[in-house]
Amino acid sequence: MNKEIKRSMNILLAGGAGYIGSHTAVELLNNGYDVVIADNYSNSDPEAIERIKKITGKDIISYEEDITDKTAVSEIFGNNKIDVVIHFAGLKAVGESVKIPVAYYRNNIDTTLTLLECMAEYGCHNIVFSSSATVYGEENDIPYVETMKKGTCSNPYGWTKSMMEQILSDASTADEELSVVLLRYFNPIGAHESGLIGEDPQGIPNNLMPYISQVAVGRRDHLTIFGNDYKTKDGTCRRDYIHIMDLAGGHVKAVEYAAEHKGTEIFNLGTGTPYSVLEIVNAFEKANGIKIKYEFGERRSGDLPEFWADSCKAEKILGWKTSRSLEDMCKDTWNWQRNNPNGYRGK
Repeated sequence: MNKEIKRSMNILLAGGAGYIGSHTAVELLNNGYDVVIADNYSNSDPEAIERIKKITGKDIISYEEDITDKTAVSEIFGNNKIDVVIHFAGLKAVGESVKIPVAYYRNNIDTTLTLLECMAEYGCHNIVFSSSATVYGEENDIPYVETMKKGTCSNPYGWTKSMMEQILSDASTADEELSVVLLRYFNPIGAHESGLIGEDPQGIPNNLMPYISQVAVGRRDHLTIFGNDYKTKDGTCRRDYIHIMDLAGGHVKAVEYAAEHKGTEIFNLGTGTPYSVLEIVNAFEKANGIKIKYEFGERRSGDLPEFWADSCKAEKILGWKTSRSLEDMCKDTWNWQRNNPNGYRGK
């Protein structure tokens, strides 16, 4: 992309103060883009905005708003010429979605409809969507490839992602000017190497790595591993874990692609290498010299035994691939957690 065009582009990060959004903001700013962040801080903290500024040395326009609020989002578009939207906004915990499905459907689908309506109103034609590998469902073979048909999702969170993908795809079919890039994430872990930003879940963590790091720092007594009787080599679930900064870099490539193409494209963002829960625990212990106390519990509703990505398409078309190791993921996670034992709220 032409550097002058890049410098003039303004990117709205809906839900941009969260874990993935904040790291993506750093990468975008460091690559010459301007950033606007809108977040209701339901699972994030405004301190993240200040940390982004500190890392990059650049200012950010930010709004404390709910992306389901069309009036508020319309005002953001009206006050800022938005060229590309990256849609991170939404509830995101698999287990929680099983318990409160209606809240997930209402919130996640509303955010998508609101953004599309405001984009149409203000002439913004490019959107990158934070999707998930869960849309492949239970029927598909592994590794997952973008050409596969979407499957039957195992939980309401996955269904919201699948439905939002459909909404965005239908919108691009109806509007030939609309560019939609669907990024299917696998399992982001790690933190920025500065230790200033990282994953900071509110309440009990729903994801593995922040739970491990909170046990390591003394916030939790032990890790509960949900199930040790899966048909895997050590009985625990296997996932494709990707460093958050590699994932953030994928968004920069997606923005470049969205600005120059029309229609809908799908890209997996993963490493293609699965690790089991026990392998992640052992890698964290080895990388950081810390023992993690854990015990086994019952299987968690909605979990699949294993899955991982085929990310060849992203490398071929976007020119993107991962560069950080599992050891990097573990070390950077601990660097963040030990310097922020209580997360953003501890500073």
